[in-house]
Amino acid sequence: MKVFEFPLARITISFLLGILTAFTCRPNPKWIFGLLICFLLLTCFFIFLVRKSRKNNRYTSLLCYFISFLTGISSLIIQTDSFQKDNYSNHKTVFEKEHSVTLVIREKLKNTTYNQRYIALIKSIDHKNYSGKILLNISKQSTLQTLQTGNILRIQAYVQKNKKPDNPNQFNYGSYLDKKQIYAQIYANPTAIELSSELQKDSWFYIAKIRTRITDNLQKAHFDPTALTVAAALILGQRQDIDPGIIQDYQYAGAIHILSVSGLHVGFIFLFLNFILIPIPNTRKGSFLKLSIILSCLFIFAFVAGLSPSIVRSVTMFSFVAIGLHLRRSVNIYHTLLVSILLILLFQPYFLFDAGFQLSYLAVFFIVWFQPVLSQLWKPKNKIAKYSWDILTVSFAAQIGTLPLSLYYFHQFPGLFFITNLAVIPLLSFIMFLGIIVMAFSAINFTPFWLTKPLEWSIYLLNKIINTIASFEQFIIKDIPFNFSMLTFSYLLIIAFIIWFKKPYFKNSVFALLSIILCQLTFLSNKWQIQHQEEWIVFNQKRNSLIIQRQGNEVVVYSKDSAVAKNKMLNSYLIANFCYIKNQKEIQHVAYFKANKILILDSAGIFPENTKPDIILLTQSPKINIDRMLLSLQPKLVIADGSNYKSMLPQWEMSCKKQKIPFHATAEKGYFQLK
Repeated sequence: MKVFEFPLARITISFLLGILTAFTCRPNPKWIFGLLICFLLLTCFFIFLVRKSRKNNRYTSLLCYFISFLTGISSLIIQTDSFQKDNYSNHKTVFEKEHSVTLVIREKLKNTTYNQRYIALIKSIDHKNYSGKILLNISKQSTLQTLQTGNILRIQAYVQKNKKPDNPNQFNYGSYLDKKQIYAQIYANPTAIELSSELQKDSWFYIAKIRTRITDNLQKAHFDPTALTVAAALILGQRQDIDPGIIQDYQYAGAIHILSVSGLHVGFIFLFLNFILIPIPNTRKGSFLKLSIILSCLFIFAFVAGLSPSIVRSVTMFSFVAIGLHLRRSVNIYHTLLVSILLILLFQPYFLFDAGFQLSYLAVFFIVWFQPVLSQLWKPKNKIAKYSWDILTVSFAAQIGTLPLSLYYFHQFPGLFFITNLAVIPLLSFIMFLGIIVMAFSAINFTPFWLTKPLEWSIYLLNKIINTIASFEQFIIKDIPFNFSMLTFSYLLIIAFIIWFKKPYFKNSVFALLSIILCQLTFLSNKWQIQHQEEWIVFNQKRNSLIIQRQGNEVVVYSKDSAVAKNKMLNSYLIANFCYIKNQKEIQHVAYFKANKILILDSAGIFPENTKPDIILLTQSPKINIDRMLLSLQPKLVIADGSNYKSMLPQWEMSCKKQKIPFHATAEKGYFQLK
């Protein structure tokens, strides 16, 4: 691959490895900054020697790569809030009791079933200055008005650290928040919230105000609410108010990327700006004026749309394209990709761990690298056929490039993605051009019927097309097991075959065949490991008991819930472990796993005194004298699942401590696993 022959590519790879190293190992900042200064001085010395001798070029290059590696580590350290001394996560006392917390609303998130959610910035705790982002949850039943960016609140509440998943292979929301540098949450009682009459008016406040004015003016113009939420996602990057059913339709149709503002949307804006600026002459001053307007508009759009990773990536890339056109130089797309990665991650290294950022760069890379090869397979003379073929080849290249990562994150594949793109992209281009005009006019309180209605009808048609395609559920492949080793070797296989497809030489054929063998070995190794695994797990499920026993890829489920097969947390476990439900049974009073005898007590609390169990599982809040039972049965371990009343757990834990018996409550520690 020629792209890896660029020195910039090697520098970028070294930089990315530095970010990953810092994220994994969390090195001492003083050592890293010290090493960086030393190697910078050493590099300057070698550059001075290179003037006299060309032999030192290799050493200078190696030093540059190592400096890039250290710079990657340094950028993540600098941008990590937890390294700041005044960050609340560094003070244990913050999490030990209830505090008076003063914070500022930064961003509204999608609501959950029970709570309104916001990202907020902490200003002080108990009148002491602290910093850091936190997730604020306020009950939907609250009479408190919907908060806006810039609102200052004082809340009496507990600050709760992000929890690990309660069940195996569940989405790790705590880890996701950590990567966003949100280290804790507040669940606020509405009666304990004091809303200040003052507002913190920073750039985020004014950007949110523009978005609010646009949506308010469109609502006053009787814009259809459903269409408005989609328009806000397409053009303003605000997805939090979209109906879950619509999001599911876009997922099933393979068009979820449309609802996330990315390169496709920014590309339309770039073309639109170039079109309306045609009257400006291409003189030196005229070209500079065009460049200034385009760059200003792109970055204003990025701020208004919320500076998500995909938006920042797209705007940065098209900014380089605009600069290249201004300088009248051909833009090397590989260099543009590499420079944009370096610049973005230098200031926002945590974007590297964002799924949208990863998918968008992979899609662009494979479109640039693989699509030209596909387009050469057929060269239709008809313009409509050529346009359709270009859309198909671009869609196919992007889908091939993002398929393994999509399977790894989402475990499903939309079989009709190519039909979706053929049907939607022409309509989307019209919606984007018209939507930009409508949103711009709406920001200045001008919403004429002849502009807003065509946009509303176009979005209605778009949703109808997506819904129709998504209705063919037989083409949607769901619950596909896919782990990290499969992800790695799948990309090796794809890259090897594209290299062979472009240049079918002998060595490329050998590389492709070796990649097939490695993929097969990965799948066989994975299957062998699964077949030799056994485990017994107590899940943490509120108001219900769920136990599974797995041998290889066969799972026996113990539960009173007849619809347990549709349980999301159980389904996540089945997918991650490449297994299926062999049988479902009622929970018995005694279970055996390997050398362990397990006594299961339900609400009746009846147990035979002559039983000598290794483990006791308490379910459904049994009415027992816990001290007498422990003395009588003398178990090695006591477990309480999520079906018990939480008020009973402290008493049980205290009794176990007296008897020096380990106690595991799934409501506090998560699931329990025996292997």
